[in-house]
Amino acid sequence: MGPSSVEQIETDIAQLSLSDQLWLMERLAYRIRHANLHTVAVNEDALVAMAADPAIQHELQQIHAEFALTEMDGLDSER
Repeated sequence: MGPSSVEQIETDIAQLSLSDQLWLMERLAYRIRHANLHTVAVNEDALVAMAADPAIQHELQQIHAEFALTEMDGLDSER
């Protein structure tokens, strides 16, 4: 069995000049950061959509009503 794709890429990168390796590393970091930012934005959009969903709002109201009595048990939640 031959080397894995990652091992082959590493071998290929080692043959680049140091400046090209640095450029490639910066480019990869840029791509990873932007992919991560896109994921965060998508997740935030999903949360906004869920918060506006009437079914979710109804469920949250039921949960709040269910725990209303325990909120009055005298415990201070801000400790």
